[in-house]
Amino acid sequence: MPDKQLLHLVIGGELKNVTAIEFADLDKVEFVGAFASYADAHKAWKARAQATVDNAHARYFIIHAHKLLDPSLDADHH
Repeated sequence: MPDKQLLHLVIGGELKNVTAIEFADLDKVEFVGAFASYADAHKAWKARAQATVDNAHARYFIIHAHKLLDPSLDADHH
């Protein structure tokens, strides 16, 4: 039986400054994708982060959407 789907979202874009998590323009936030596991989300996050390494203001994030949808899930379960 396959593992339970644990939805993870990867988003990112340019921040207003490098010391805070506030996007410069929400209309330009990139939705990289939705992934069924943390491992898959991490691969996508790493690829986008490496592709934008020359832009100091670019940041990408993994959102554990499954925890937002079902807060009863174990906090340590990926």
